Amino acid sequence: MGKIKLNTKQSRNIQARHQRLINKNTLNAQKESIANKAVEDLENSGSLGEIEHGIVISRYGKQVDIEHITSQKIYRCYIRRTIKSITTGDEVLFRIDTFHDDGTNGLVETVKDRTSLLSRPDYYDGIKPIAANLTKILVVSAKLPEFSTNILDRYIIACEIAKIEPIIIINKIDLFTSEEKIELNKVLDVYRNLGYKTFCVSTNSDYKEEDNQIAELQNFISSEKTVLVGQSGVGKSSLLNIIIPHAIAQTGAISESSGLGQHTTTNAKLYHLPNNGIIIDSPGVREFALWHLTDDEVTHSYHEFKPYLGHCKFSDCKHLNDPGCAIKEALSEGKIAQFRYDNYHKIINSMKENKPDAYVLPGRKYRKNV
Repeated sequence: MGKIKLNTKQSRNIQARHQRLINKNTLNAQKESIANKAVEDLENSGSLGEIEHGIVISRYGKQVDIEHITSQKIYRCYIRRTIKSITTGDEVLFRIDTFHDDGTNGLVETVKDRTSLLSRPDYYDGIKPIAANLTKILVVSAKLPEFSTNILDRYIIACEIAKIEPIIIINKIDLFTSEEKIELNKVLDVYRNLGYKTFCVSTNSDYKEEDNQIAELQNFISSEKTVLVGQSGVGKSSLLNIIIPHAIAQTGAISESSGLGQHTTTNAKLYHLPNNGIIIDSPGVREFALWHLTDDEVTHSYHEFKPYLGHCKFSDCKHLNDPGCAIKEALSEGKIAQFRYDNYHKIINSMKENKPDAYVLPGRKYRKNV
């Protein structure tokens, strides 16, 4: 096979991407070196106090904000090098730098065992943790920037894999017309019949209609450990400001040029709820990738598929054009919603198209191309 010739623009684009990767790796190495030196200085200073119990409020690169479990005071702490993974919601053991009384220094010694973890794949960082120790995941969608059952299903699959119950929230319900609400409820009935709880809410104080379930949502999550997830622009931060008025989360508008949401939350941050619950606001993403999963994991995440799995004519059935497919038969009988079935195949195809060459299965190992 002959050598592929690139035009000038293609060559420049490749060189630019390569340089960005080099710059990122160089910057990360510099940050790692600075953090390691800070940890070493703390260890040698003799100013670290006794072991304390805390919870991660937010992470900022090589440091985390830790809330002391009893005093609720916040400490900015470095992360010990032996800790491989730490994220918002993690319970930790840490030591305070007693020399500084302003809460600017401390050292995380270890992360306690997690009860649950929500993660997503990242092309640069491999599998990236979003939040830990959750009991519910609040999947937020809205009419704007786009109501998409495909994106909704992506989040639900991630919840199923993490074994954390998803709660579907349709925000900005005031923007739907009466006819659109009828169609929306037909779609939501599919999810309700599968056992998923739904809420339709609006943060518009002038919207007084009975279908605004914001009060019911506040009551439902008050004692839960939750995280808000969803596309940029669906109103997660606005919703948080209603649930917790003192949060003052930054909000943003939909881009007029692209119709896409603008990222207003850059770091996941934890807030407390009235009845010992917590809620974590997470950065929005425009598409929640699933390329780190296997086809079987996605298939088993569909509740309505489970009664028919293992009943297809062929054991390697792709549930598409294979003869004797039990899932296709259930679809034709109306036992599976067409849009859910279509989303399933779109997600499977996108996983193959978007999976980077550096990601290998089995073993779930991620290798960066440097």
